[in-house]
Amino acid sequence: MTTIVHWFRRDLRISDNTSLSRAAREADRVVPVFILDDHYRNDPNVGPARFRFLRETLAELERTLPRLGGRLILRRGPASTALPRLLRETGASAVYANHEIGPYPERRDREVQTAVEAVGARLRLFPDALLVEPDAIATAAGDPFTVYMPFSRRWTATEKREPEPSPSSLATPDLPSLPLASVRVWKDLPGDPAAPAGGESKARSLLGDFLTRAIGNYAAARDFPAKAATSRLSPHLHFGAISARSIRAAAIEASRAAGSARRQGIHRFGLELAWREFCHHVLFHFPRVAEGSFRAEFDRLAWKSNPVGVAAWKEGRTGFPFVDAAMRELSTTHWMHNRARMVAASFLAKDLHVHWREGEKWFEHELADADLANNNGGWQWAAGAGTDAAPYFRIFHPVLQSKKFDPLGRYVRRFVPELARVPAEKIHEPWTMTEGEQRASGCRIGKNGDYPLPILDHAREREVARELFRASPKS
Repeated sequence: MTTIVHWFRRDLRISDNTSLSRAAREADRVVPVFILDDHYRNDPNVGPARFRFLRETLAELERTLPRLGGRLILRRGPASTALPRLLRETGASAVYANHEIGPYPERRDREVQTAVEAVGARLRLFPDALLVEPDAIATAAGDPFTVYMPFSRRWTATEKREPEPSPSSLATPDLPSLPLASVRVWKDLPGDPAAPAGGESKARSLLGDFLTRAIGNYAAARDFPAKAATSRLSPHLHFGAISARSIRAAAIEASRAAGSARRQGIHRFGLELAWREFCHHVLFHFPRVAEGSFRAEFDRLAWKSNPVGVAAWKEGRTGFPFVDAAMRELSTTHWMHNRARMVAASFLAKDLHVHWREGEKWFEHELADADLANNNGGWQWAAGAGTDAAPYFRIFHPVLQSKKFDPLGRYVRRFVPELARVPAEKIHEPWTMTEGEQRASGCRIGKNGDYPLPILDHAREREVARELFRASPKS
């Protein structure tokens, strides 16, 4: 009787799971295991929202695997110790898992391979997280892509895998397992209805709703954070509660009967998957970006120390309503609209002149969808330290961005309630209100008021940023 261990990592689903599907086809018994990784548990950059999402997603697996005859086995790490022990308990011949990109998971997997082979078994890793693997495409010179637009064209033209069949049944032997509810790091987390909810069924519900209701307006409305125009699938993709293949297949199916607006929206949505994959390809080929700027000279730039400004930024008290709405959306929902992410990141790096890594780590702690490749790629793009060819020219004006992408102030009013009664023509620059307008809106501006004055002069800081970047060491 053949037994294979399927090691759940960032693939927390039953449907379209390459490793689980292969294990189910090739073994009489499958042991689905999740290992509570000490590195993950002890990482100060992993905040409660990610732990809560992980717990909810695992809880659904714990409920659904028995329908196939399986059972989720939960063990404490490290994996290099837990997996050999599980192999000896079960007599399994192999551990199957899906490949992860990043310095830590790749180092962990090398350690696990050595430990697994020491007990006479093997570790098999399958490509699963991406539609196009990093070694599948290259420039005409054979080099990795470092510019998004040519990457996206090649990526779009590259053949992609279809979803894997889901296992029809699993047979898991009776094994000791940690009760999910007993793990202190999860048990002590309070519920948070404002944060993204985990689970494969939730992911599929979000996808279906998005392709039914929002996709037709996606291309036109995706940049407006007050509109419900995005999929909100990012935390589910991060934890693998749904696969990129399933998303693409559902989008293709939806486009067959779609009108031109829906097809345009589906095409634009597909490019967001391409951007996600570009970030993963960059991390795979250039793992040093996990620790520093892709363009190394920008780590030597004269970044500032500004603890007062950073605190105001984190708390959503900069005096710039769009930036503050973004940061309060982050702290209250543990998600942030992509347009808001770009503006908030630009403000930290280009207005406060603080190293982008400080913002990256804060987002990593607060976001339920914090993904090393995507978070890192987004911050490097906003700071001008990444693969982009024109770094310091892109400096988002927080007021103009607010006027353009939240013209009526609905996003601002939602997350900055002290500005709720400020008229639309003043909400982007509330400091321009007269005393009478402040009284009428119930919002006093300034020191000891309801909402602060801007903590800086954007026009001045924009020029400081340009000079800072121009003067940066080139080698």
